[in-house]
Amino acid sequence: MQTVEKQPHGTEAWFRMVGTLMCEAANRAGLSPLVNVSLMERYTDAGELSPGLEQGLRFDIIGGVATFRVGAHTGEAADILVEVTSSASKTLNSLHSDNPEFELAFAKFERTGEIRITGDMAKLGGWFLTVHDRIVDATH
Repeated sequence: MQTVEKQPHGTEAWFRMVGTLMCEAANRAGLSPLVNVSLMERYTDAGELSPGLEQGLRFDIIGGVATFRVGAHTGEAADILVEVTSSASKTLNSLHSDNPEFELAFAKFERTGEIRITGDMAKLGGWFLTVHDRIVDATH
């Protein structure tokens, strides 16, 4: 596993790093060519990354092959939609998945509406759980 350069949370470079790690993990998982699923993560309090694109990430698996795009279009649909405040994302992406504070923070953010997930995250598959800690390690 290669070392990934740390990126400041929420920047274009950070979203690129997240998308790259997600694609690497999904493509290593040997997904069936029948897998087709899309994920859109959008910051609810975000600024624009570039004209027409908000802070966020679009991730697609089409025919078992993962790709991503940095940035989210307003109102863009996906099978799974994660809407999160930048502050909640920053907190979650500073905590490893085995840290008890991670579960507490996630539950709090769901309760307060700082994170909303529409769709079934399980559609991504088990590989998705392996990515979070790598993202934490590559975030500053």
